[in-house]
Parts: sequence; structure tokens; C-alpha cells
Amino acid sequence: MMYTNLIIAAALLPGSFAQETVYGVYIFHRHGDRTPKSTPPANLTDLGYSQVYTRGEYYRSRYVTGDASLKVKGLNTDLVKQSQIAVTAPKDTVLQNSALGFLQGLYPPVGRRVETLRNGSQVAAPFNGYQLIPINLVSSGTGSEDNGWLQDASGCENAKISSNNYFTSKEYTDKLASTRDLYDKLVPVVNGTFAAKDVTFKNAYTIYDVINVAEIHNATIPSDSVLDSATLHQARTLADSHEYGLAYNATDNIRAMPGMQLAAEIVKFLSNTVASKGASKLGIQFGAYASFLSFFGLSNLTAASPDFYGVPDYASSMVFELFSNGAAASEFPSADDLQIRFLFHNGSAASSADPTPFALFGGNDMSIPWNRFSEKMEKFAIGTAEQWCNACGNSTGTCAGYGESGTSSSQSAPSHHNRHGISAAVGGVIGAMVTLAVLLGLGSLVILVGGMRLVSKKRLVDAGEYCQGLKERER
Repeated sequence: MMYTNLIIAAALLPGSFAQETVYGVYIFHRHGDRTPKSTPPANLTDLGYSQVYTRGEYYRSRYVTGDASLKVKGLNTDLVKQSQIAVTAPKDTVLQNSALGFLQGLYPPVGRRVETLRNGSQVAAPFNGYQLIPINLVSSGTGSEDNGWLQDASGCENAKISSNNYFTSKEYTDKLASTRDLYDKLVPVVNGTFAAKDVTFKNAYTIYDVINVAEIHNATIPSDSVLDSATLHQARTLADSHEYGLAYNATDNIRAMPGMQLAAEIVKFLSNTVASKGASKLGIQFGAYASFLSFFGLSNLTAASPDFYGVPDYASSMVFELFSNGAAASEFPSADDLQIRFLFHNGSAASSADPTPFALFGGNDMSIPWNRFSEKMEKFAIGTAEQWCNACGNSTGTCAGYGESGTSSSQSAPSHHNRHGISAAVGGVIGAMVTLAVLLGLGSLVILVGGMRLVSKKRLVDAGEYCQGLKERER
């Protein structure tokens, strides 16, 4: 998808940046070029690594270096200070490796250092003075790049149900029927990956993904005469339409759960920047296109440009800059004096290295007050396990501790009450007690007969994992 460059007001020209002070930045970044989803495991390619490394270098020149165009106040220039930066990615090889490549461009080696030990021997740092920045795991988006269906990585039952409703919508059924000729034409191009019966609009994105990877990497493509510019464009726009329909729906926004979680993470990091008076400076998260698309819908970026209905290209990034007008003061400004600017860069498809500002929430202003931004985001943000469990309707695993009568989420999610008056959590407790009684009886019998000894073991539970043990819903 080619994002239209807006004509930016004079206030956003580089010379005017000297009249601003940036205190914090949050970057949400897509991975670089990879192998196709249809042949898992997907892997980051050399091209993909180069793409994210180059973007890391760009953001270094924008925010980090001493002469950066928008230097973040107090951010270390050469030697990384771990307390100033927070980096996250889901448990996904492509996304984690993309984050590593980006960070190597953001904070490159600082020169070969030599450490003298007590015994007089010397040890030289490898890689010409490497710098290591930890990447923390987030639960949302796990295994994104090995899943062909957008909601496979969400774990949210209501989001899956909502996305599946797209397959019964008039929009979907009309496109399924009207595009049969196009996909019949594409069969000989992709029949090494898909059976002919599966080459339909139902698999629009994974079909396009195979073709796109081939167009980038393959010396030869079967029946490539079919792939003229008009056909490629149509396949791409159909893939965009298909994935946006699965990622966001204005009347049933629970399917936009990845964007809701992302919104909470953005607000949490930048709120900490404000609360800590600028100690927390740079937040970076790598994630899948599902989070981009659902956030585009939730924040009404589609009103700023219709291009936001499409899947962003490899190595794309959304940026949120927290700044105040005027030169830096000795005191950290009050929340009332802080502004947020949103920018987007469409990865390798962009004509310029610079990200482009866009107006959020259907407005016209390229920057908005911090307090209004956080208020708008909180309307759809999902930031706690309890909110997530209630919104998603999940009731097992980590969610077993949150009954349906608990705190509701901050957005309108479908309600699923048990018809017999027993909540899922209570029912789970009753079932667990019955099962425990049976197991204890059997265990006693085994001990009496076999002379075995019981050993107690604590069960470790990761509260940050959102019910990943659930079976994936049949599509």
C-alpha cells in the first residue's frame, strides 16, 4: 500500500524543531522482509535484517545522536543507558530478530574496549565493542508470523468470533463471488503452495504473501506472465481489504483487540515518562500488522487517509512523540504543557526516510495535548489481565480468577452470560473441586497399594500470558 504524503505546514519543517523539546518517544515497528507465512517457520531474510537495521540508524539520527534533528532530552548519545529505554516483542522469531537488528542500528558498537583482569591478562570486547539491549516479551502477537490467519495469535475468544463474522458479511460474500475469475487466473502461479479449491478471496492475504515474496526473491515464477501490474495491484488491494475486515469493525470493535492492547502499552509507557519527569525516554515495540490495522481503525486514522485501510509494508513504523513547545526548561513541564504528535512511515514502500505526521481521532491537528490524547486512548485501551479476560469472554487458565461479574473492560465487548446462572469462573471452581476429590481418592488408593510417597510441587503461572493454552477456534 502506497501512503500518500501530506503537505505539512511550515510549523513542521526541520527549522521549527529547534522550538520544541522532545521528552519521550514510543515506536511501534513491523518486522523486515521475511519468508512466506504459508511455509512455516517464517524467517527474517538478509533483506529484512538490512531494512530494520537501516530504520534503527534513521531513528538514531532523529532522536539519539548529539546533532539529532529531534534529540530526546537527556537520552544517552553513544553508550546505551538501560533505564532510559524499554524494548518489547512477542515470542516470535521474525519479530524478535527484527528488534535485534533495529537496536544494532539505534545503538551501534562503541569501539573495541579492553578490560584488564586482576591477573594482568586482557580481554577485548567482541564485535568492536558490542552493546546489548534486553528485549522483553509481550503476550499479544505470539507466533504471529507463523500463522496465516490474523486472529490465530490473539488468544481472545470474542475477537475470534467477531473476526469469523466477517466471513458471513455481505462485503465478504460479494467479494468472494466477484473475484473468482482473478483467483482462477492465479492458480498456476501458486499451485505449488495451495490446492486450486483454496485459491479464492478467503485466502486473499496468504495468496498475496506467497506472490509478494516470490516477486522479491525468486529468479523465476511459474506462469509469471499472469502477474502484470494490474493483477498484482488487484491482489494486493484485495489482501488489504480482507485483513482490514478481520482486524476492525466499527460496530463490533472487539475484533480490534491487538490495537486495544497496543493503545494501553503506548499510554502506559508515555504516562511513565510524564510521571518520572522524563526518566523513561524511549519505548520500542515490534509487532505484527494486525496491531497496525486494528489501531488504524480504533484511532480513526482512516479519516486522515484511505491508505490506512491497507496492510503496512515491511519495516513500517508508527511513532508517538511527547514534546513541549519552546526550548528545554530546567524543570520538567506540567502535563498541561505537553503535546503528542503521531507519525507513520510505510517501510520500504515510502518515498522518504522521514515519517509523515497524521491527525489522530478524525481531527485536523497534527499534534494534540497530552491529556486529550491519553483520554482518547483510554476509551478503547485494554491494559490489564482482568480487562482482557472480561472483554474476550475467556474463563480458563489465567482468566479463571476473573468472573464475569468482575470489572468490565473500557470498551463495549459482547456479553456472554451462563444461561443457568453460574458464571464460568464459579463453574470452573466447582468442577475443579469435584475433579480434585476424585483424584485424591485415586491417589490414596495408589499410595496404599504401591507404597508411593507424595511430593508437593508449586505450579508456576505466568500472569502476563493471556490464556495461550486455549485451543484455537475452528474457522
